[in-house]
Order: sequence, then structure tokens, then C-alpha cells
Amino acid sequence: MKPRPAEAIALLLLLAAGPQAFAQNTASLTEGGALFVLLPVGGRAAALGQAAIADGGHSEAAFWNPAGLALLEETELAVHHAVTFASNNTALSGYFPVSGLGVVGFSAYLVDLGSQEITFGPDLPRGRTSPKGIELLASYATTVASDLAVGLNYKLIQFRQDCSGDCGSSRTVVGTTHAVDLGMQYGLANDAVRLGFALQHAGFKLQLENEGQADALPTRVEFGIAYRVMLPQPTGAEEALDARILFDVQDEWGHPDNPDARVGLELGYGDLIRLRSGYAFLQSEGRGPSIGLGMRLGRFAFDFARVFFASSNLDEPVHISLRAIL
Repeated sequence: MKPRPAEAIALLLLLAAGPQAFAQNTASLTEGGALFVLLPVGGRAAALGQAAIADGGHSEAAFWNPAGLALLEETELAVHHAVTFASNNTALSGYFPVSGLGVVGFSAYLVDLGSQEITFGPDLPRGRTSPKGIELLASYATTVASDLAVGLNYKLIQFRQDCSGDCGSSRTVVGTTHAVDLGMQYGLANDAVRLGFALQHAGFKLQLENEGQADALPTRVEFGIAYRVMLPQPTGAEEALDARILFDVQDEWGHPDNPDARVGLELGYGDLIRLRSGYAFLQSEGRGPSIGLGMRLGRFAFDFARVFFASSNLDEPVHISLRAIL
């Protein structure tokens, strides 16, 4: 059974932003509403311990470092879904390489925190509240030099609590704001080493009640590196064997004193099969190991991840991504 919406939001704050934000933001449903944008998106990145700032060539990059979209060579349509202890999260993406221009596309992301009946007296339901987080992205990425890629997201972010029926004081509230993500990636040694930088969720405050109550967006600065090495090829192998190590550091914009670290390892047989694992060294209940699998058969790809919380008894998330390469 999922927690009630009020409990779910409190738990998400603890998972995404740590104990300090949890203590400051559980007073009401409307506080800290934009923190849902910190939840990981995609079976690929989640399996790699969320180390994705120097990764690219797929639609997930829009949620981590938009510069990684510049490596996309073919049109990709994708569905990314996660089942967590408190919510069901779904992202729909479509990205399109345009000759001479770069890569353009869009994503829509929904975090559904379920619903809760409002009762007056014993077992007399009168209404229902349904809190949700919504994020819409428009992305552009391109290669400005042979080894340098840049990317940009414009984002509309909305947190809403809808009411149907008689909800008493728990009325419908909606807050909408705007933000951008900026990213860069630079390849070295024939792209065996890739460096990444991203500024995420930089924008206006999210206001639900009044200007004084408005919450700043959880702006983050991230640096990452990915190192790829080719492995000895078995006799008769049709695909190349390789291994990648990825490492990221993330910190809050303006408060560079408590960084999070993330590390991922990937072993692959071409694009046919990719084995992944990672560890997220986070200052929150979201820290812990992860494992996953990626497969591609023709024009279709599948990514799966399971996350294990190191110090929590919460149900652990499962991430699934389905991609069509056109």
C-alpha cells in the first residue's frame, strides 16, 4: 500500500533532498513542491548509480545533461517509468537529429503521488485530493567543435494538488514556474574519456500560496567523467567488448559545502547487452547501490534498474525504459 499523499511528499523530500529539507518542508503539502525534479529518470542512469553527467547518445540525457543529446545519431522515442514507495513516475520523450542543426526534441514527465479521500465523520468520504508533479522539457543540443557538445533545456515545472468533491481546507492549489538546464561535454582521446558539466533547474521560485511562501527551485551544479576501455575480443565475436567507469559530483548551487558523489560501472557486448551497477553516495535516504541491464534488438531497446537503499526500510524503486530507434 502506498503512503497517503501527505506522507508520500514528506518521504520524497527525505529521499531527494535529505534530512534538512525534510525537517523544513513537511509542514504542509505545498512546501518544497519542486523537489520532485531531483528524482532520477531512466533505467540506464538509475542502474549506473545516477552517474550520468558525462553520458549521452540517448533520450535520458535530457534529464541529466542535455549536452549528451548531441551524441544521438537517430531519432529516438522513449517511455521511462519508475515505481517507487510513494509514487508512479512516467516520462515520454521524443528526440530528433536534424542535419546541420543538431538534436531537438521534447519530454513530458509526471510524478503521480496517488490520491487520498477526505472524510467528514466516520467513513463518510466527501472528496478526494490528488497531488502531482509535472515537468515539460523542450531541448536543443549540438556539437560546436569536433569534441565539444552543448545543450539546453527550457522547462515548465508545475506542482498541483487537485480536489474533487468537498475537500474542506484541502482545496485545489497549483503552482507553475519556469527553469533552464545548461550542459557541456568534451571528449578526449578519441572519446575514450568524456568530461561533463551541467547546471540544472535554474529558474524562478515556485509559488503556490503567496509570494512570501514561494520556494526556490533545487538548482544543482554537477561535474562528471566517463572513461571507456576496449576489452580483448573473444574469437568469433560479432560485437566489441568494452567497459566504462563513470563518476559524478553534485552540489547545491550557492552552497558548495556538502557534495554528493555517484559512481557507475558498465560492461557491454556492443549495444546488444549492457550490464550495469553503481552506487549513489547521497546525503539523503536515496543513497545506496543499484544494478541494471540494457538490451537492444534491432530498432528496440530496453533498460532496467533496481535501486537498493542503504539505510531505509522503504520499498526500493524499479526503473524501466523502452526506446524505439527510428
